[in-house]
Amino acid sequence: MAGRGPTGAELVRSRIALRVRLRSVLPGDRLPDAGVLAEELGISEITVRRALESMCQDGLLDRRRGRAGGTFVAADWGTVVSVLHDADEAAALDDFHLLLECGLVAHTASELPDGRLDGLRALVEEMDRADDPARLPELETRFHLDLAQTLGGTGIREFAADLLGRECLLRPAPDPSVVRARNRCHSDLLDELGRGAMDPAVRAVKAHRHAEPN
Repeated sequence: MAGRGPTGAELVRSRIALRVRLRSVLPGDRLPDAGVLAEELGISEITVRRALESMCQDGLLDRRRGRAGGTFVAADWGTVVSVLHDADEAAALDDFHLLLECGLVAHTASELPDGRLDGLRALVEEMDRADDPARLPELETRFHLDLAQTLGGTGIREFAADLLGRECLLRPAPDPSVVRARNRCHSDLLDELGRGAMDPAVRAVKAHRHAEPN
């Protein structure tokens, strides 16, 4: 179910997928060793190894032997995600993420100090200016992670990271034209949050899901 906590293996999968979406690792890049990932995620090394093996079997990762070996992000990562695409599960995660952001907005809309939204506004402006369409899904994902941090703190950001990472495994990156359309909703949301207008801010969160390119 979309709202339950992840198992250790699911955590590994979602966080690797999130790293790919955020372009901290790219297709063809070598991942950190299993021990490093285990320490970063706070789970056992054997759990990490099993999760990596599962991702290799799915075609998301490649295992290479030898002195230059290791575990690498598959060169055709995006194609594999398209094959693994699960529309129903992705929609369920969308619903849960929508509820999370609506709840955060409703809880904090009138309590944000001046300057608290500056980083988010900078991301919106960067999306508007971005010349490289491949960067838009990365920037949008950063926006939603930073929104969770701004409105809910570090624990909520980690929760949102899990949801977003799981979604990255279930559907390909959105088309750049869709991200640009949704960025108008990001801007509207920040305007309403800046005014402390809870109901319009919640409406902006909901509009984001159905935003269409012009």
